[in-house]
Amino acid sequence: MPRTLSRRAAIGLATGLAPGLALAACGADSPAPTAGSPGGGGTRMVRHARGESTVPARATRVVVLDTDALDSVLTLGLAPVGATTVSAGAPFPGYLPAERLTGTKTVGTIGQPSLESIAALRPDLILSNQVRDDKRYDELSKIAPTVLSKTTGPTWKENVRLHAEALGRQAEAEAADAAYRTRLRDLVTALGGPAKAAATRVEMARFLAGAPTRLYLNDTFVGSLFKDLGLGRPANQDKPGFSMEISPEQVDQAAADVIFYSLYGDAAKSDQGKITEGALWKNLDAVRNGRVFRVDDNLWMLGIGYTGAGLVLDEIRKDLVPAGG
Repeated sequence: MPRTLSRRAAIGLATGLAPGLALAACGADSPAPTAGSPGGGGTRMVRHARGESTVPARATRVVVLDTDALDSVLTLGLAPVGATTVSAGAPFPGYLPAERLTGTKTVGTIGQPSLESIAALRPDLILSNQVRDDKRYDELSKIAPTVLSKTTGPTWKENVRLHAEALGRQAEAEAADAAYRTRLRDLVTALGGPAKAAATRVEMARFLAGAPTRLYLNDTFVGSLFKDLGLGRPANQDKPGFSMEISPEQVDQAAADVIFYSLYGDAAKSDQGKITEGALWKNLDAVRNGRVFRVDDNLWMLGIGYTGAGLVLDEIRKDLVPAGG
């Protein structure tokens, strides 16, 4: 069964990523900036994927249109006034502390935000990326200064820096990065050191309802975490790109020392059963050695930021480091 995090644990882990950061919800209940004084403290110019935007010196009413920006805003100590969800009626990502999002309004779905809902919140800053919202950049910019990154996934640390610049929270971002790097070093030590980590071939597999099974490559969020840890990768997956797809007859392509896997959607509509009940799967080294671990799909796929990364590292530690290590 997939692991879930308690609300208290999620709050503690989010806070632990960046010691000293004030993670109190301070955005959703903040008053709208007064006219002529965006954010209550002047303005700055920020360069981003679509050019330059004049933003408040320290934004207070922020709308985020993808999960990476949501992670950034919460990690940096602010609660957004509005955010998109992955689908209509879906909750915000479960790995994030729910208490921080009680005042955050839903403004549509990722890639299909409601401009009317966004405008009603009177934001002083909108954060998204070109993959999701490039075509509506001009419309969004008429509502509030809009800052877009190029994409998400492997560029997540660069994106956090952009989000921090737009929010006027660079110091908080530096603290989060320092905490993340400390956590990386501690985990590598617990894994037996850099050489042992590099000798362990690790992969991320995802079973999807109505679609082929994916093995994730280096140009992904999880791929970047494996690289940051210095973990080894199967040769067929240690390359640029998003993912490779395999059928139940190609399970030998999933050979690795450690397999992390998740499920998206109805298992009965995916290839999970066909693959995991087959002889090819059972003959894989990771399976025979008991080194196959189901992980939280919501976290590993949507947790694109320092808070999400810290929780993924904690799952890796739990699975790969002996108790007390």
